[in-house]
Formats: sequence, structure tokens, C-alpha cells
Amino acid sequence: MKVQNYYKIYKPYGYLSQFVNYQNKRKSKKLLGELFHSPNGVMAVGRLDEKSEGLLLLTTDGKFSNYITSSEIEKEYHVMVDGIITPKIISELRHGIEISVEGKAYKTKPCKAEILTDTSHIVERFVRDERHGVTSWVSITITEGKFRQVRKMTAKVGLPTLRLVRVRIGDYRLGLMKPAEVLPISY
Repeated sequence: MKVQNYYKIYKPYGYLSQFVNYQNKRKSKKLLGELFHSPNGVMAVGRLDEKSEGLLLLTTDGKFSNYITSSEIEKEYHVMVDGIITPKIISELRHGIEISVEGKAYKTKPCKAEILTDTSHIVERFVRDERHGVTSWVSITITEGKFRQVRKMTAKVGLPTLRLVRVRIGDYRLGLMKPAEVLPISY
């Protein structure tokens, strides 16, 4: 019987969610393999784009990967936006936002959203100088994962995403992990 491997990693900003680069135009991009020398066959479960950071699960188990990426599993993001989050905007996010997916209008499923007032759990990273305007944080929890969905949702309500940190996938949490840290997990 094949031994399955399960890990969680804090994917840092500026890395692709892959171990091998198959594209010529991305030769200079940073990959997860630079952070973690994994057993053969380890793959990222889902993705975080290059400018996003936070919790990413890694495994050799295809069934686990399919389960985690299913619509049964919540994914929670803490998002720094350009501007002030208001209760009205929270309500809009909760009820679903019409975004573009592959060039077609798509209304996101209802989700959980709340204003974040305590961000002490988020690793500090310079994003921009305060003189460029006020920022605020929102927690958004979704069960679907359309391409750049959370970024599109915040942009649609007039608050572009400045920083996106995934803090939870189902019962797996980022906790107090530091960027590039890898920990084994159980399934």
C-alpha cells in the first residue's frame, strides 16, 4: 500500500503554487520547490495566485485533493482592501456578487463576510505607504473557487484587493505559521 503524504505550507507572496515550471514565459518565477523538497508526487491542493499568500495544502493523495477542492469545503481569506469596508458592502458580499468568469457574467454563491478589526494574526508585510489612502480588512469565506474570485468580488464593490491571505481550508488553519513554513498534517 502506498504511503500518502499530507502537509500545509504558508505560501509566501511572489511564489507560484507549483513545483515544476512548464512554461517558457515564466522561467524566472519562484516555485514551491525552492521552499520545500517534497516526496515524489506531492502536489498543491488548489491554488493561490502569485500575489496571494497563506495556507496551501500539499499531498500525494488524489482523493484528498478532490475532497478539499470540492464545494463542501470552506476557504477563508483575510483581505486588505483599498478603502473602508462598510456594513452595506458586507451585505453585498454575503448575498453574492456578479463577476466575470471566462468572459461571462457569473453571480457568486452567498458567502460569509465580516469586517476584521484584529489582524494581529497576519504576518506584517509592506504593501503601500499610508499616504496613498486608507485600507481596511475583511474576512471572506467561500465554498467555490473561481479564478481570482475574491479579488474580483472586492473590486466589484469598489474596494480593490491590496493583500490576500488564505487563513483556513476546512478544518486546516494557517494559525501562527510564518511564510515558507511547512508542517505535516493528518487526514
